[in-house]
Amino acid sequence: MPSAGLRIVELTADRLGELPCCGIMNRQHEGHRAKTAWLKRQLASGLRARLLMTDDGHQVGYIEYLPGENAWRAVDATGYMFIHCIWTFYKKHQHQGNAARLVQACVKDARAAGMRGVAVVTRRGPWLASHELFLKGGFQVVATAPPDYELLAKKLRRSEPDPSFLPSSQRRRERRDRGLTTVHAAQCPHGVKFAREIGEVAEREFGLRPRHLVLRSCRDAQRSPTPYAIFSVFLDGALVADHPISATRFRNIVRRHQEGRHRGSASS
Repeated sequence: MPSAGLRIVELTADRLGELPCCGIMNRQHEGHRAKTAWLKRQLASGLRARLLMTDDGHQVGYIEYLPGENAWRAVDATGYMFIHCIWTFYKKHQHQGNAARLVQACVKDARAAGMRGVAVVTRRGPWLASHELFLKGGFQVVATAPPDYELLAKKLRRSEPDPSFLPSSQRRRERRDRGLTTVHAAQCPHGVKFAREIGEVAEREFGLRPRHLVLRSCRDAQRSPTPYAIFSVFLDGALVADHPISATRFRNIVRRHQEGRHRGSASS
């Protein structure tokens, strides 16, 4: 049963300034500001977002979705409603049917709009939902991509074509011989902070001048190097992270990378 005392609140343009943003209460937080501006633009492109709120005004859940043509993932989900992210927070509100309520709201909207169905990217790794929630809700895996991405769809009519991952040949690669490149978008407010902190560590501790590539449109995101699209890190041309990572983890990656280069130089 869904947790008692929770309500679903729709995020509208006039409420952007008063509601929490992906769990961030501080309106001056850099990610909050970036995400709020992003949401304001995307609402005009059909984005819908719903917050799961307690009676005393705390956010404990969230779902965000929009027409697949405008998805910020490396997918072709034309005609589908596409879920960017969904989460519930605090153990007492998890495994209570609350996330299923949010998914059902999305399916209802897709049906009302006469769409093909609902699609979502999941993975076993971090920063995306796992597939169990969606499989229980009647979704099916229609495509996979390395290392552990899955594209799921709930079709409203059997005859509808499957959504798909965009092939790597249609996606850009931030390959450079030397240096650091981060790719991020404000679709995730936490990625903004991670990209900044990674850049600061790179310059201060390793003498690397970072190149920050900010994705400005859904078309940019759909052409991104990874299916997740909205955050990745390249070091000397190699993809070293396909999701947000902390400055500590980045520091360890660079050290291992440098050790490997030194061993390669010594053996040549």
